[in-house]
Amino acid sequence: QAQLMESGGDSVQAGGSLKISCAASEYVLRRRCMAWFRQLPWKERQAVATIDGDDRTAYADSVKGRFTIFKDNAETTLYLRMNNLKPEDTAMYYCAARNVGYCYTRSPTDYDSWGRGTQVTVSS
Repeated sequence: QAQLMESGGDSVQAGGSLKISCAASEYVLRRRCMAWFRQLPWKERQAVATIDGDDRTAYADSVKGRFTIFKDNAETTLYLRMNNLKPEDTAMYYCAARNVGYCYTRSPTDYDSWGRGTQVTVSS
């Protein structure tokens, strides 16, 4: 089981930017499909962005052009850079990992490891 820990969540004004992080053990991110999910109360946890073992990325339509998922050079930290934030981006953001290197699903049940989340709040 991969150990993941998110950080960097904050309260920001609409139109602002924020970068959140997910720390992991060395080489963990290289071996696994990684993803950022977000969740609001009474809502299903939804995938925001994924990056596979070959650094191929995919994004939810709602964040395309605004969010970027990427890893550091040592592949020990996963990031989500969020630009032009909107109130509907407000959520608890979670880092997740699969025990395989490819990404083909956005279902939370297909991910094996989770962080505890970091809160992002965007005000109007």
